[in-house]
Amino acid sequence: MKNFKTILTVFLLICFGISNAQKVGVVDTQAILDKLPQYKEAEARLNSQIDTWQTDLQNLQAEYEKKRSAFENEKVLLIGDQLKLREKEVMDLDKNIKTTTSLRFGTNGEISKLRANLVQPFQDQIWNAIKTMSEKNGLGIVFDKSNDVNVIFLQKRFDYTDKVLDILLKGTTAKDKKN
Repeated sequence: MKNFKTILTVFLLICFGISNAQKVGVVDTQAILDKLPQYKEAEARLNSQIDTWQTDLQNLQAEYEKKRSAFENEKVLLIGDQLKLREKEVMDLDKNIKTTTSLRFGTNGEISKLRANLVQPFQDQIWNAIKTMSEKNGLGIVFDKSNDVNVIFLQKRFDYTDKVLDILLKGTTAKDKKN
């Protein structure tokens, strides 16, 4: 009788453990973003703005090189206030280039802010779609394989990227039909 109780207890624990096991799924958010046309359009606008700023910066750099070269060549001929004025002009232009570079291309620059503003709405949409999909499929954990998660092997049945994309695209086509 004691063995029977022990075996029954172990059996119940195993059954309880199996029934409470977490289902795991994997999603590739980068693949999802690459397939969203709105994201591609927003990314193209961002890249266009970056190209414009890079052109402006290159123009400033060219102007600086021109003025610095002219200053170096005429340095011997300049005296007193003229020398200080031209030197200050070149130094101010150099400082302007560094400031512009930092403000636009730095870690907390305008590009970082624009990129964050660009990606945030799409991340929210993807998050909601992942939440919906995980609730439908009873998933307890969902990993993003596009980030720093090293997925060595993945069976297709655990990859829910297409299901999330279907949810997102259905929402997009429903909005397009209303408009």
